[in-house]
Amino acid sequence: MKAIVVQSEQEGRPLVWQDVPAPVLQPDEVRVAVQATALNRADLMQRAGNYPPPPGASSILGLETAGKIIEVGPEVSGWQVGDAVCALLPGGGYAEQVTVPHQLLMPVPAGWSFLQAGAMPEVFYTAFVNLFLEAAIQPGEVALVHGGAGGVGTAAVQLLKKAGHTVIVTAGTDKKTAFCRKLGADLAINYRQEDFAEAVRTYTGGVDVILDMVGANYLHRNVRLLKVGGRLVFIAMLSGGQVEFDLGSLLGRRLRLIGSVLRSRSVAEKIAIKEQFMTRFWPAAAEGTITPVIDAVYPIEQANDAHRRMSQNKNIGKIVLQVSRQG
Repeated sequence: MKAIVVQSEQEGRPLVWQDVPAPVLQPDEVRVAVQATALNRADLMQRAGNYPPPPGASSILGLETAGKIIEVGPEVSGWQVGDAVCALLPGGGYAEQVTVPHQLLMPVPAGWSFLQAGAMPEVFYTAFVNLFLEAAIQPGEVALVHGGAGGVGTAAVQLLKKAGHTVIVTAGTDKKTAFCRKLGADLAINYRQEDFAEAVRTYTGGVDVILDMVGANYLHRNVRLLKVGGRLVFIAMLSGGQVEFDLGSLLGRRLRLIGSVLRSRSVAEKIAIKEQFMTRFWPAAAEGTITPVIDAVYPIEQANDAHRRMSQNKNIGKIVLQVSRQG
């Protein structure tokens, strides 16, 4: 099969579409002919050599997939050749084929394209697990989502609004804040033009849950915005992870700082997350009231261009790689 390979010995670590061995099918897995996958910032980090795949995972980039089953292992039940599926992956999505434990599969919702389905698992699971499981957001609570126009941000806005929450987001351009408001955000702040903390305080006085991928540069302002019992969930550290911090600021308001990753969790944990997500939000996906926001679609051979767009922060929503046009 063909897959994207990082040419780590060359300047810029270019991505090349070339022949590689197909993955070995395990008894409890299915083999999927990949139609689409999508970019995540973890892909850029891994390409740069800063985010190695978990032990046992494919070294090929790509944390999600959508396609058709072309082979089933002897221990697989409930799925058959020809089924249209999507799934979260620990790696391997930038390829013509991928193998997936059958318990992690989701059906492609009726009416969805493979491009939509390939853009769904990573960002919707990330938003769901961190807001609804880790932070355990409660009815009536207010959430602040940084990076509201990105893949995770656009998923978070949709899930939070579906659950009835007030949602505040930050983004870096007026075009992005306008899009977030159209998507459902109650307040969208251009952090390049105003202090997001002051804007939030003026609007609500504070928030109960913050989803943050910025890290050090936002820590102090984030903590000051939290109400009593507030939760701050870190899913990345784009501004770094080193900061001087007074732990005493957590005590009186009983605040919680939560660090969270998805990729390195066990298969059993991911299965539990999938099942809880499907129980709570799959009806909304099936009826089309939540759906991935797609910024751009590139042929897999143009993965370098797709990565360049993400690295320049130009995207609103997901950047998708189309692997095959068959089926």
